[in-house]
Amino acid sequence: MQNNNRKVFDNLISRTKIYLVIILLLLIAICVQNTQWIIPSIITFVLVVGYTYFANNKRKNEISETLQDLTISVDSAAKSTLINSPFPLLIVETDGNIIWRSSKFVSEFEKIDMNSYIDEILDEIKKEIEKSKNIEKHAKATQYIEKEITIQDKIYRIIGKYVHSNNKEKKAKREYMIMIYFIDITENAILQQKYIDTRSCVEIINIDNYEENMQLLEVEEKPQAVVEIDKAILEWANQTNGILIKTDNNRYICVFEQRYLESMKEDKFSILDKIKEINTSEKVQFTLSIAVSNEGDTDKDKYKSAQTAMDLVLGRGGDQAVIRENDIYRFFGGRAQEVEKRTKVKARIVAQALENLIKESDKVMIMGHTNPDIDAMGSSMGIYRLAKSLEKNAYIVSNGEGTALENFKAELEKEPEYEDVLISKEVALENIEENTLLVIVDTHKRNFVEAPELLEKVKKIVVIDHHRRSEDYIEDATLTFQEVYASSAAELVTELLQYAETNVELKTIEAESLYAGIMMDTKNFTFKTGVRTFEAAAYLRKCGVDIIRVKKWFQSDLLSFNKIAEIVKSAEMVNETIAVAVNNDKEKDSNLVCAKAADELLTISNITASFVLGNLGDKICISGRSIGDINVQIILEKLGGGGHITLAGAQVEGMTMEETKELLIQKIHEYFEEMQS
Repeated sequence: MQNNNRKVFDNLISRTKIYLVIILLLLIAICVQNTQWIIPSIITFVLVVGYTYFANNKRKNEISETLQDLTISVDSAAKSTLINSPFPLLIVETDGNIIWRSSKFVSEFEKIDMNSYIDEILDEIKKEIEKSKNIEKHAKATQYIEKEITIQDKIYRIIGKYVHSNNKEKKAKREYMIMIYFIDITENAILQQKYIDTRSCVEIINIDNYEENMQLLEVEEKPQAVVEIDKAILEWANQTNGILIKTDNNRYICVFEQRYLESMKEDKFSILDKIKEINTSEKVQFTLSIAVSNEGDTDKDKYKSAQTAMDLVLGRGGDQAVIRENDIYRFFGGRAQEVEKRTKVKARIVAQALENLIKESDKVMIMGHTNPDIDAMGSSMGIYRLAKSLEKNAYIVSNGEGTALENFKAELEKEPEYEDVLISKEVALENIEENTLLVIVDTHKRNFVEAPELLEKVKKIVVIDHHRRSEDYIEDATLTFQEVYASSAAELVTELLQYAETNVELKTIEAESLYAGIMMDTKNFTFKTGVRTFEAAAYLRKCGVDIIRVKKWFQSDLLSFNKIAEIVKSAEMVNETIAVAVNNDKEKDSNLVCAKAADELLTISNITASFVLGNLGDKICISGRSIGDINVQIILEKLGGGGHITLAGAQVEGMTMEETKELLIQKIHEYFEEMQS
């Protein structure tokens, strides 16, 4: 109160002094004009000063009394409000010492032990205090904390205000006093949850390879298969009390309330297995792809989000479900092998679209993934030859060096044409123009391409890949040709060259590089081969492939062979049939050595899958291989990697070799637990 009085009095005296100075100046001016007014002026000024002093004292007393009465009234009202607060109120120090609790707090929590809840709140407040580097900030200003807490069957919003304690001993230790309000928001929380539960989710269900499978069935079997599929999907959709609409022979749309989404997760989309159990005489197996989304303000937005998620599922080979929620994809299923598509219509359409894009462009840039292998390089050379056949300038962005391409590059150096074709990413960035086309092969991941910077500078992008689609795929591609059934990117590029309207004459080394890409990814035509794989190989063979020369590219020296043998020798068995080995030597080509060691482990009887870890210096690489019984892609996706059922890889940062190995084994165990559930 004294401080408030002082401020008022100071303001009053300041104004009075100004008035007196003005009066004095006026009297001096009068006396200068007429000296007879000097004595009267002095008497007048003395009287004015005397009156002013008297009036100020009287006004000072009146203001003091008024402010004192007002302060007492405000203090009484504040104390009354504090004591009779409609909310439970607690005043406590950070050491847990309770200073005061309101009567509402006592009655509200009479039968509840609040010690544990108070400790939890104090821990949160202490964290907030420690966040500030400038401790004096807390001493000078009142700080607040707000959070929600559940106490038995009620939900409270905790609003806390903390200041330095008045206790001198504790203040010296920088203790704080906290005033905590408990506001019951249970009813609001229930209404909010009810609103969330009743929001709609949109689900798209797609029957994979519907047309191909129907062609394999007898006429009398087709209606029966359709009825069984429709019945199974309808029964499953009825569990959500949703609306199911069949929009096409192979597509359904279901709209249901979000309250059923959690039960879907717990059920792990059992409909995927039910559809595969439908028996036909031709042993045709139907599979489903399912995409669910609750993102968007309208059902139309949610449908678009679900459609994007469906594209992702189909890009991963189908036979799985995905939930798109809070910008996160969650996958279920995906255990079946990709089914080869027998129709080549898409390849013809993509070939024509790619030709048109190249014709409309002034320049073509081609790149694969980081540390490119022969599949990426061979695919790049195939696209290069297509661009040159259309009389366009084309370049291959490649900074990769290592034993993976040493033998091949030795042959490539004999080709004068390729001296200026292979360029670094720095040169590529300098030569990007407004109408440049960027073609990406053997990868679809934004962060896994040779030069991610090019993605930001180029407007037209084409993606050609055979890997299962991951979450960080290139979304803004103008044209995407991603077929997971294919053995390799080289197989897809070979098909495009076959169906191009322009006559493409491959050089021998280009045909051999494409053949080598197929050969490497199929492990000498052993894994993931289909009819179209051999058709592509036959086409390349006609182009003059020397199989013996290609085989020499894959030869390794005795030192590398011995190193692989040591890795195989050190392998440990997990779950009886999975081999896990480690290459501790730090080298830039560790990923290649690991891949060869993983392949070698599969040649041993009773090993159904193999994982080999390698040291890249700043990262730990993992190569996974399988004969098909175990999905190594699902296991390595848990570590941020990807690939196929039989071939996958991952790179882990910020962990030691031993930590990465333990994490990998943990994910392997999780995989088997999910398979059994």
